[in-house]
Amino acid sequence: MGVRRARAEDVPQLLVLVRRYREFEGIGGFEALRMELLLQELIVRPGERGWVVVAEAQGALTGYLVMVLMMSLEHQGLMAEIDEFFVLPEARGGGTGTQLLARAEAELRQRGCVRLQLQLASRNTRARSFYERHGFAARAGYGLLDKALK
Repeated sequence: MGVRRARAEDVPQLLVLVRRYREFEGIGGFEALRMELLLQELIVRPGERGWVVVAEAQGALTGYLVMVLMMSLEHQGLMAEIDEFFVLPEARGGGTGTQLLARAEAELRQRGCVRLQLQLASRNTRARSFYERHGFAARAGYGLLDKALK
């Protein structure tokens, strides 16, 4: 198994993984063409707004992690958010997620990022445990609020 930056030819397999992730999380509204265009943007111009890393075994993608970038005055520098992170159920428990996260963190440090954050479904205790083992913690005194603009 190897971990690398996503390439344009990965998009068809990535779309399958994105659909599986959204089904797993119960997120509706999967629009393949829209997802393809967004993935292409992150892959063709990596680092501008973010990028995608993938795990691959025997020519098939087994997981992916999407990072998006933002500037923060509060944290005094460039930040990243894990936008999506998914490993196929059959590839879990063997280090795939750990390798994807390590690759993402290494690239973010090299880029000069000062903070990495993520959103997590409250019912996903397995993922919470994974993130806590890798140094993530809830930010005391803060909660997430959001508003759709579309």
